[in-house]
Amino acid sequence: MTVRILPLPDTAPPLPDRGFGALSTDKGNLPLDAVDVHASITGLAAGIEVVQGFRNPFDVPLEATYIFPLPDRAAVTALRMEAADRVVEGKLKERGEARQDYDRAIAAGQRAAIAEEDRPDVFTMRVGNILPGERVTITLNLNQPLPHESASSATFRFPLVVAPRYIPGAPLNDERAGSGVADDTAAVPDASRISPPVLLPGFPNPVRLSVTVDIDPAGLPLTQLRSALHVVTGESGGKRTTVRLRPGERLDRDFILRLDFAPQESAALTLIPDESSEEGTFSLTVLPSGEATPAPRDVVLVLDRSGSMHGWKMVAARRAAARIVDTLRTEDRFTVLSFDAVIERPRDLGAGLVDGTDRNRFRAVEHLAALGARGGTEMLAPLDEACRLLADPGRDRVLVLITDGQVGNEDQLLAHLEPRLHGVRVHTVGIDRAVNAGFLNRLAGIGRGRCELVESEDRLDEAMEHIHHRIAAPVATGLGLHPDGLEIVPGTVAPARPGALFPGVPLVIAGRFRGSPTGSLTVRGTASDGRPWEQHATGVVADDPAARSIWARAHLRDLEDRYTVGGPDDLEHRIIETSLKFGVLCRFTAFVAVDSRVATEGENPHQVVQPVETPSGWDAAAAAPRGVHAAFSVSTADMDMADMELPPLSGAPMPPMPAAPAGMPGASAPPGVGAAPPPAAPPPPVEPRPSAAPGAARGSSRPLGRPAKRKRPVSESGGSATAPTKFQREMAVVLERLRQVPENPEARVQHLLNELLPALESIVPRLEAQSLDATPLAELRDDFQRLQFPADLPAVSELWDRALRVLADFTGESQPRRSFWKRPS
Repeated sequence: MTVRILPLPDTAPPLPDRGFGALSTDKGNLPLDAVDVHASITGLAAGIEVVQGFRNPFDVPLEATYIFPLPDRAAVTALRMEAADRVVEGKLKERGEARQDYDRAIAAGQRAAIAEEDRPDVFTMRVGNILPGERVTITLNLNQPLPHESASSATFRFPLVVAPRYIPGAPLNDERAGSGVADDTAAVPDASRISPPVLLPGFPNPVRLSVTVDIDPAGLPLTQLRSALHVVTGESGGKRTTVRLRPGERLDRDFILRLDFAPQESAALTLIPDESSEEGTFSLTVLPSGEATPAPRDVVLVLDRSGSMHGWKMVAARRAAARIVDTLRTEDRFTVLSFDAVIERPRDLGAGLVDGTDRNRFRAVEHLAALGARGGTEMLAPLDEACRLLADPGRDRVLVLITDGQVGNEDQLLAHLEPRLHGVRVHTVGIDRAVNAGFLNRLAGIGRGRCELVESEDRLDEAMEHIHHRIAAPVATGLGLHPDGLEIVPGTVAPARPGALFPGVPLVIAGRFRGSPTGSLTVRGTASDGRPWEQHATGVVADDPAARSIWARAHLRDLEDRYTVGGPDDLEHRIIETSLKFGVLCRFTAFVAVDSRVATEGENPHQVVQPVETPSGWDAAAAAPRGVHAAFSVSTADMDMADMELPPLSGAPMPPMPAAPAGMPGASAPPGVGAAPPPAAPPPPVEPRPSAAPGAARGSSRPLGRPAKRKRPVSESGGSATAPTKFQREMAVVLERLRQVPENPEARVQHLLNELLPALESIVPRLEAQSLDATPLAELRDDFQRLQFPADLPAVSELWDRALRVLADFTGESQPRRSFWKRPS
């Protein structure tokens, strides 16, 4: 077995420690100082430990927020917080309850941490009440399958940065869901949770990154390891190989390690019994067999030409699309839809599908060669148009999407497309070094196709070979499981709709069984020539503790996708129940850790949102269209420029300002990209909403690099006023709990007596002791004390409404907070 190192061809030399765009503040540096990733790969599964180190450089208590990625298929199974020689194990709870526990702990001066899933691959960590000079470490434990790229290759991919995403839709007027820089919109109601501020290039490396991967092939014939985007060192000892990342790397691109094996030719079924129940988990790997018979196809190729595709990504996307067009036959019909904020088609090919003749394919390639990156990523319209064109049930219908996937409205897209994709096979090609793999895998899964990820031009030829096989006829479709002597628990198979088996691509199906770990499974379907197809595997008992959580995450993802596209109302309850039963984080649950010891009294923690790196291969012009504002050094959400000083530029000349993005007045085509023919109308604007000068928030006249002072929700900062008090935080927690009480007098009486009245009796004297206005709360307390329960039940409704108004006024909140993780009611 050899370890092959593939350095990134166009890696720039390390930036100096300080340079243009690097600011310092009298309050210190950013809170996140280290990320350590340790993965242990056994066979085709990985156990991962992620350690995030937060340090408080300020002279007041700190609450740090970090928006970060994790592998979209990974199951997060544990959280641990360590600080001041204390270790607190996190608990998995329903998300609303976990958020209340965290808010209550912060208001009480206790250290606390909460981890929430905002997308399958985007998470938010909040760590509060870190004392001055103190360091807190958060450890997350994950289990992850290694996706197959072919029958002889698997990939360990660990994302390291959340790239800027295009946020469509009209801004919402209610409270922001999170601490990011984008506005929440009707299409992306949690946009402020997936849009961290971005450091400008030149900022000193703020985070020490360590990645170590231990590999045990577990009997598989491992022949080679390949690192795609990083320089690594490898060492072998016995059956294990250890790969380490070179020190000094930045968190600006995915870490990708490919494992090559000798080809395998038989199906395999493993049975893993639970230790404490009569159930277990099965994992079936189905390997393709037989020849695919091609049938006439209708193919719609949808290519993203938005601003984030600037540079090498646009070149790779054009090449990928052209290769697909070249594979079409005369009996196939096709079209190409390139899009940003508008849809364009090849010249002279009309508005429908055309035959795959030499002339038509030449026109399509000619159109592709002229495309440059510009504008926003309005993805809904071209995908909807593709579904409209793929309407002939008598042909093999294929939709291929080539994009970086950097959009925020994933749920909106999936909910709209799912009913339109029946009978259409969807393949996605993700091109980026920080790709939105979560969305692209979800879309391919709903379309019963495959997702291929391309991180560099060097990878393109290998990836296109896979794509060519996958858009051809599948080996078998309509797959179904048929057990013999093995009792499968109904409704637990993941993926729930296996769909099709493609040449050279193994399919992994997992689920739960009940009873004795014996028996076999047969997979049956229909071959491409219409004849019956099947594969048989006999179960082998194995010891694989990760299999249970890996299955649970895949099953939860299926349930969440059904919920997104309009599944039954009881799905939310089923998802929460499954998440808590198997201890795996999902969109409806959260891990929360609360230290029982009070660390600070009477001070609101200073909020800091951790900025992230500009993704490798991106630049300011590419990021700007997405509405994400670059920041020099955003160490607080409300710091004035008076707090900052520019370091000397060391005699270096000031670099030129970024050119206007392609498609804007005065812009030129990016290097290496052919100029597009003049459009009939002016090109679409880069940003669908007007924006101020570069680097400024929309509608703001603040200078470049100055952080915006934004209204913050109670759940993030304890109150919506500019400077929320400790008392506001306390009452915000009470208000949240009251709003979840059912609408009946008896339940409300219990909460008035057990929640509101004790809180009022505690807070009013403390307000008065600090000469603060407690009149509305005191009057509310007195009126409740005068009530005679249950005789005065008719008065409860009136007082209840009044209590909600008084508490909302006191906390500065004018309306109920959204449960942004739920679909709109």
